[in-house]
Amino acid sequence: MNRKLMISDIHGCYEAFLKLLEKVDYHPDRDTLVLLGDYVDRGRMSKETVEQVRDLVHDHDVIALRGNHDQRLVDLIRTDDAAVQAKFLEHGGLQTLQSYCDVIGTDVDQELLNQARIHIQQNFIDHIEFLETLPLYHEDSHHIYVHAGINPSYADWRTQPDYDFMYIKKVFHDARLDLDKPVVFGHTRAIELHDSADVWFQDDKIGIDGGCAYGLQLNCLIYENGIYSTVHINNPK
Repeated sequence: MNRKLMISDIHGCYEAFLKLLEKVDYHPDRDTLVLLGDYVDRGRMSKETVEQVRDLVHDHDVIALRGNHDQRLVDLIRTDDAAVQAKFLEHGGLQTLQSYCDVIGTDVDQELLNQARIHIQQNFIDHIEFLETLPLYHEDSHHIYVHAGINPSYADWRTQPDYDFMYIKKVFHDARLDLDKPVVFGHTRAIELHDSADVWFQDDKIGIDGGCAYGLQLNCLIYENGIYSTVHINNPK
């Protein structure tokens, strides 16, 4: 059986991502890599991260899901909504703009934001098109993979709103899910679930967000022959 490698919430920590792939000795011809979203914001190298993820998907059939931060970047470029712009900047978007646009410094006003949006539209629309077409979940015989979680109120979790796939937290964490396989998710840092940045295991769910962009670690959950193991890279700010 091939290894299944699962990583989430890279958040522009491109160098840590490459180091982690090297540390786990990732080989696309024999490993299945599943990325659970949030490739941008907070870290320094969102542009490079999106390029790398896109190449992995196109060249090696890597499974990449869409996270809420990826959706925010798409919405920033696709709409003129002031609330979207405010949310984007409030949650680590400045670092993404710095990654894509040389003119962005430590602060951004409306004029600079408009310039940055135009620059991305003109030069990196392929990144936006890639992110907005990423699926919200993936399922195989062993796991369900989502960015944020599953809403237990829905008899068929696949029919839950897009918002829940990208944003749900406590309702999912506290629920006992009547599913036949565990749910692997990111979005919520593991340190919020069990006071450790290491992967969080519960009977029916596994949280793998190590809080890389917060100066903690980037986790890789490995599943091979029915056994889990974990590897991580520390990423101090």
